[in-house]
Amino acid sequence: MARGLVRSAVAAAIGVALALACLPLGVFPKLACAVLGVGCATDQVPPSGRLPQATRLTPVQVALSGAYVALGDSYSSGEGVWDLDKQPLNDGAARCHRASGSYVPLVAQRYKFGGGTSFYACSGATTRQLLSGQYGQRPQITRVDPSASLVTLSIGGNDAGFTTVLTGCIVKLPWSSNCVDQDAAVADRIEQLGPSLLKVLRELRARAPQARIIVLGYPRPFPQEPVETVDNLSAEDQRWINGMTRRLNDQVGSVVAAFDRTIAAFDAPGSAEYVDAYESFTGHEVGQTQPFLNGLHVDVEELKVNARSYHPTGDGYRRFAELITKQIAAGPGRPMNNFQLTTR
Repeated sequence: MARGLVRSAVAAAIGVALALACLPLGVFPKLACAVLGVGCATDQVPPSGRLPQATRLTPVQVALSGAYVALGDSYSSGEGVWDLDKQPLNDGAARCHRASGSYVPLVAQRYKFGGGTSFYACSGATTRQLLSGQYGQRPQITRVDPSASLVTLSIGGNDAGFTTVLTGCIVKLPWSSNCVDQDAAVADRIEQLGPSLLKVLRELRARAPQARIIVLGYPRPFPQEPVETVDNLSAEDQRWINGMTRRLNDQVGSVVAAFDRTIAAFDAPGSAEYVDAYESFTGHEVGQTQPFLNGLHVDVEELKVNARSYHPTGDGYRRFAELITKQIAAGPGRPMNNFQLTTR
């Protein structure tokens, strides 16, 4: 009986196959359409539009797509030209010495940012104060949100204690070694900067995961081969300060580069980019004919050093603006992983 059922099934299958083989050309697709709903021809107009297409954005497109938020210390706030400023920017400018002569307004004039520009750099800021605040004001980091497409900052000099270092170098007897004797302490502070800077970068990225973060380094303050004493700083003192500046920049640059490699490894949007400004004032260091850094300025009446000492002049901030705008155009040296969905 079982054999009979098998034979019947085989016969039925052969019959179906023969029947289909004998169908006129074009009948089988119609049958498939009627039974299975596939392969059906239609005269209907296809749906309008197409599936969204992902287009990779260029570095400039990423930077300009949202808001520009400028953070950082005195090298970003405009300390060196604060005394000349007649239109300080944003609340708290008077405490932070946030000047319109900084590089930030110049960058904002060069590019049109879709979300506008916010400027909250503050003189004296450390990495910790970026997160905790200064002078009773909101922490700079809280000015950043997902609308930010570009964040710039300079940071690290105050962590390394450079203001105190310069004071120790300048206020000394001419033959004293007080300047270079600070080497071990400064080197230790620079080493400790790494984890705190990484914490800042992580927080910025958490708040603005699509943004480009551009960190600006510090310029060499004295000629590469100084030969004269400047502001009570011997040639040896000047070379030592130059060396500490280089070491600080290298530390900041290495942290930023490692952070960006992590972003790229996950094909994630945004970037972390470092602009090495060490050689940017070459020929215009302190003591040169047209310096881009203020030398020592002392308020005779108050018998104290003016804060603009050893901060960029107007020309210096214009040079910084050139560096930032050039970096905006160049990008991180790799493809951005920011995409825009389009339907055409």
